[in-house]
This record gives sequence, structure tokens and C-alpha cells, in this order.
Amino acid sequence: MTRKANEIRPVKVKRKFTNQTPGSVLYQCGGTVVLCTASVSEDVPPWMRDSGKGWITAEYNMLPGSTSPRKRRDRSKVDGRTTEIQRLIGRSLRAIANLEALGARQITVDCDVLQADGGTRTASITGGMIALADAIHSIKKELPDPKIYPLRDSVAAVSVGIVNGKPVTDLDYPMDSAATVDMNVVMTGRGQFVEIQGTGEEATFSESELAELIRLARKSISQLTEIQRNAVGKQWPNFS
Repeated sequence: MTRKANEIRPVKVKRKFTNQTPGSVLYQCGGTVVLCTASVSEDVPPWMRDSGKGWITAEYNMLPGSTSPRKRRDRSKVDGRTTEIQRLIGRSLRAIANLEALGARQITVDCDVLQADGGTRTASITGGMIALADAIHSIKKELPDPKIYPLRDSVAAVSVGIVNGKPVTDLDYPMDSAATVDMNVVMTGRGQFVEIQGTGEEATFSESELAELIRLARKSISQLTEIQRNAVGKQWPNFS
């Protein structure tokens, strides 16, 4: 590998990439490129009506040209893997949310993978957080109490794993394919865990290896949080 085991891939963030949604971010980490858009609807799912709460959900899709060979376009029911990723992204964003402070409205974060080179779900969470913050900023004056911000913290994610016997962070596709252990870690900006998904790929791993993977993920997510903060600039929320 051309970077150190504890180094994340170069990240580029372009906010306001499209003008049709209040949150729109082109997020690139290495060779993975994801378009994250956040749309606001003045409605909530039927089971939440009259609850006084809002809702944050997510959708995820890999475009046909995002991989080689071409990925077939999803024209029917979403497959199980895509559903799992959508739920992960949605859970990660809701974990930091104060849904009552959002009011009776729904924010949908769409994550469309334009180019895949590993870590598409973690990139979707990290980029989706920026799009979500921009969308909330656009409705700040319309919130039930503008003084109460609907997010308690930020959230970011990274993949870590054991490749060629060594713990490494931010796996690209070749590293992910060669990994004997693969793990996705989602954490808040304050360092609280949201979710850990890990498995041995035809291998086992020790407690000390697990601890090193968590340490790598914590350091990487701290760096990604700083990238998010710098990308948003003065509009970065003051979480309470």
C-alpha cells in the first residue's frame, strides 16, 4: 500500500453540488465518490403522525457505472444488502438527532455512489452528515424552537481491517478484498460509538487486534470530523 496503515485516504468535499435540495454534497475519499443529498418534506411517516416528532431516513444506491464491470440497475425491489446499508445510514443519522426539535417534518438523505472503490457505506454516512447539517440550516427559522438544534452531535464512519496480518484503516477495494478481518465503525464527533459491524473473513482475530482496530477507527473518525467541520465552516452546528 502507498499510505501508512494509520492514514485515511485523501478526502474532498464539495458542498452545494446541486441546487435542487437544501443539502447537496459530493464526497470523495480516495477513489470512492458519493453524491449525498438531503431533502426536507413537511410530513412524517404515518406511524409518527401526531407524535410531535420528525424523522430522518436514508436511501442508498450504487449507479450502474460506479463499478467495473457495469452494475445492473435496480429496477425492482431493493436487495437485502442495499436495505441493510440504508438502515445503517438512517440509524447513524438518527442516533445524533433530537427528533422533537426537528418538528413534524422528514429529512431524507439520498446517497448515490458514483464511483466505488471500497467504503461506500462509511463515505455515505460521513458525507450524509454534511448534507443533513446543510438541510437543517436551511429550515433553522422554521423549527419549533430555533434555539434548540435538532442534532446533538456529528457522526462519521470508517472501515478498518486486518490486511496481510496488519491492522489498517480506511480500506479501499483491493485492501477490502484481501482483508481477513473487516469492520465498519460509526462514531460521533465526541467519540461515542454508534455502531460497530465486524467479522472475520474465514479467519479469527484476537482481543488485542480488536483493540487496535478500534484505536485506528477512533483516530480516523476524529480526522474525518475535523474535515466535516472545515467543510461546513461557520455554519458548523454548535452542538449542546
